[in-house]
Amino acid sequence: MSIRYLLGLLMVLNTFCLLGQPTNFQSSQASKFTIKGSVVEQDTEKPISNVNVEISGGQYTTTDAFGEFRIVASRGDELIIRHVDFETVYYTIKGNEDIKVEVAPIENDELEYSKSTRASKVDKTADYKTSMDSAKYYLKKDAKKGIQFVGDAISNSNTSKQNATAYEVLGDIFSHWEQYDLAVTNYRISLQNLSKTEVIFKLASAYKNNQNYQESLEAYSKIKEDRLSNGDLVNLYEGLGDVHLLIKDYKKAISIYQKALKIAQDNEIIPKITDLNSRIAQAYNASGETQNANIYFNKSMELANSQNKKRSVEEKLKVADFKGENNDFSNEIKLRKQALTDLEDLNKDSIFSNESILTPQKQNYKIGRAYASQQDYGSAIPYLKKSIIEADNREDLLVQKDATRKLSEVYRDAGDYDKALLAYQDYVELVDKLYVLKEQQIFQAARFSKDIASKQNRILSLEGDRALSESKYQLSQEQSKRQKLIIYSLIGGVCLLLVTAFFMFKYIKEQRLANNLLALRGLRSQMNPHFIFNALNSVNSFIASSDERTANKYLTDFSLLMRAVLENSEEDFISLEKEIELLQLYIKLEHFRFQDKFEYHIIVDENIKTREFVIPPMLLQPYIENAVWHGLRYKKNKGILEVKILETKGDEIKIIITDNGIGREKSQALKTAHQEKHKSKGMGNIKKRVAILNDMYKGKVDVEVADLNEDVDIGTKVTVTLKKN
Repeated sequence: MSIRYLLGLLMVLNTFCLLGQPTNFQSSQASKFTIKGSVVEQDTEKPISNVNVEISGGQYTTTDAFGEFRIVASRGDELIIRHVDFETVYYTIKGNEDIKVEVAPIENDELEYSKSTRASKVDKTADYKTSMDSAKYYLKKDAKKGIQFVGDAISNSNTSKQNATAYEVLGDIFSHWEQYDLAVTNYRISLQNLSKTEVIFKLASAYKNNQNYQESLEAYSKIKEDRLSNGDLVNLYEGLGDVHLLIKDYKKAISIYQKALKIAQDNEIIPKITDLNSRIAQAYNASGETQNANIYFNKSMELANSQNKKRSVEEKLKVADFKGENNDFSNEIKLRKQALTDLEDLNKDSIFSNESILTPQKQNYKIGRAYASQQDYGSAIPYLKKSIIEADNREDLLVQKDATRKLSEVYRDAGDYDKALLAYQDYVELVDKLYVLKEQQIFQAARFSKDIASKQNRILSLEGDRALSESKYQLSQEQSKRQKLIIYSLIGGVCLLLVTAFFMFKYIKEQRLANNLLALRGLRSQMNPHFIFNALNSVNSFIASSDERTANKYLTDFSLLMRAVLENSEEDFISLEKEIELLQLYIKLEHFRFQDKFEYHIIVDENIKTREFVIPPMLLQPYIENAVWHGLRYKKNKGILEVKILETKGDEIKIIITDNGIGREKSQALKTAHQEKHKSKGMGNIKKRVAILNDMYKGKVDVEVADLNEDVDIGTKVTVTLKKN
């Protein structure tokens, strides 16, 4: 085992020696007195027994059957009154007066929602509160008991908030007993359950005390400054300054301390102004700037003198240490003598542990050492002897050993070698005693560490079981959520797919309709020039035969037909009535030219309401044109062109176009070479138009072309079926 490790254990053991000794660091210039008090219910005045009554850091008692208690306190002490049936009461003692505490009990509906389902939870809550109160009571008195009660509280914890509080108190216990690594562990668990700025402060401090300086800085950096009060902001900068001081970044430490000091001064936080002046002085001293250090130490000491006596003595001793380090022994001695006078008053009300700087044996030893540094051996010897006697009475072997050794050296330097030898022999004997004591303390510390480690492991196992249960529950919840999410996603995906398909189908249908309409217009645009070309040929033939009168009449009727065709050219459908009018004009024009070739008849069933039926414009004209030009024109005797419009059903009619011309086969055979090269577009366009219309309107138009009979002039029959809707 290394010397460094042993020294570390010895320092810890010095603290553990205090377990059985009551401590009270409350300082007041007034003497202690006995407080009489009672605790009763607010409305009924019924006394409440077994209430925990405690002076913070001091005495503890409970109320009797009459709800009364007595406890010793000083002015300014904090009185804490706890019970499971009401909220904890905090009261600052102002003087020697009787205290009556009226409390409102917690309503039943706050403790239980349903008696059948929450009775066990209420019991656990009461057990949790009782265990936590006990843990806080033993926090500074008995580490083992405190840890045991925290473990019980965690077993009865119902919420994350309760769990966080329990681990925070456990961290407080380990911090007080200087087990900073365990304190860090428990503060972190507390923060995992519930994030609190106060606990982050404690975690950062524990990291600092455990020499994890970077982790401490990181913890401080997580605290959001804009949410802090002025007091907490001062504490934040003070903590950051302390860490930078420990890592020897003195310049930054001083800068941060200065920021904290300004806030404290602006808000008149007097205790912090004193502390920060002292810390700035320490930082300047560590950096070698003794002049600035002296200025700030003087400020801190002046401020401390205006506060309580304990704080004043502490600051004097800090300044005295500074004076001694810089060989200003006269001022060091002066300050320590003043501190000794003040300690006589403080020791009447308080008992300080041997580890405290506020012990007379330590100050007498340091005064003697300062005199020895000045070679004033006559003045040094009485103080060293007094230190040895006081250390012996208080069983402070460490100071007794140091003072005895220094006394031997002083006798030696003064030339009194006999006394120097005797003192040195006493010193050797004290070293032996101290060695035996340290061995015992090391053994006790090892056993203590083993005990608290086992208790900590037990608590961590409780947390592990809790975490496992919560993990299983959360896993079950997550699986349920994932399953629901998958189902909802599938349903949503199917709905989205259906909606997308619907809009795509609608878009395709609209696009297809638009394309069909465009195609129909294109086909109609091809029909018009074809029709006009054929009509103009007829006009040309009249002019060629010098029949101007007939040509003029033909042109008049032709212009009427053209106007009607142009008016209907942009329409997809026109009424059957208009189509019949167009046919009559067209057949009349064709009859002008071929009067000797055919006669024509247009027969419309009287039952047909021609305005209620619609038909694509110029749908029938190409069939009539073919009948005249390719059938009747080549007939040797006069033929007949007949157009019948008959009703077959209530919503359906048939348009039958017949001619007794030469027929399709003979007409094809009579085509000239030029006609063979020229492909007729009329019939082709009609077929395309009918196909598009039927695609758009589900079989609205049907066309059938057949031979009329089997005689010499076979003829042609075209049947067009037209539906109303």
